[in-house]
Amino acid sequence: MTAAIPHTPAAMARSNGIELCWDSFGDPRAEPVLLIMGLATQMIAWDDAFCAKLAARGHWVVRFDNRDVGLSTKLDAHGLPNVVQMLQASMLGQPVAAPYNLSDMARDTVGLLDALKIDRAHVVGASMGGAIAQTLAIEHPGRLRTLTSIMATSGDPTLPPPTPEALQLLMTPSPADLEGYFKRYTQTMKLLRGASFALDEARDLERAAMAFNRGLHPAGAARQLVAILASGSRKAALASVRVPTLVIHGDADPLVPLACGIDVADTVPGAQRLVIEGMGHALPITHWPRIVEAIAGHATRAA
Repeated sequence: MTAAIPHTPAAMARSNGIELCWDSFGDPRAEPVLLIMGLATQMIAWDDAFCAKLAARGHWVVRFDNRDVGLSTKLDAHGLPNVVQMLQASMLGQPVAAPYNLSDMARDTVGLLDALKIDRAHVVGASMGGAIAQTLAIEHPGRLRTLTSIMATSGDPTLPPPTPEALQLLMTPSPADLEGYFKRYTQTMKLLRGASFALDEARDLERAAMAFNRGLHPAGAARQLVAILASGSRKAALASVRVPTLVIHGDADPLVPLACGIDVADTVPGAQRLVIEGMGHALPITHWPRIVEAIAGHATRAA
């Protein structure tokens, strides 16, 4: 019988002038893996069972809510940005004014490592979290043992854009009522996952309820999106990264097309690449064993 993986309750850590909500799985004496989630998405999107599987490979797995989402600090004093206007400015190559950018969010992450007394971690980021992880590798390389960038782009504006359906989804705020949110959540996940994944579909409403009960924050999601736009391209800077890097991407991603992941892998010197057939912009349960093995194997090879 497999021993249960220890799971600490959620706690708050002071970081970069704000507070971040975090929890962990596994033995704090093991090599740390820090998981960074994407746009408008709470830390619980790193599923408990996924985290436990990664911890079972000999890691202390830490996940957290980024600023402006979940239970972490909300930057409401900065107001609600005009996302459409900012997106148009970005597409025209004009500067985007934002209350914070991905460098600020990377510093949040460094502050969390400091608060947890972690010198260096295996850093894994998904989507916007992958962009934050890339920024960490560029600006704070001494804090990473390895980098794993999942379904993320370099921000190069010449790369393929999201599908029209995915872009519309990105630009539409979530409903604030429970019934509307549940409907929107299932529609969103169906679009992002792509093909049918029965195990995940069976859990969609449970996951939606967990996110709803922890608290939705549409204004924070808008500020995070503008932070991405304001940060621009990391393409040139990624060429100087020397942190051992793994890029994981699905070949059916409607939001961040596969070409974006390939670009990251081709830009970072020596980066390894794993393309998962049939995976969209999500981490389906059936692909967990392969993803966990890839992350753990990457950490072992870099040791």
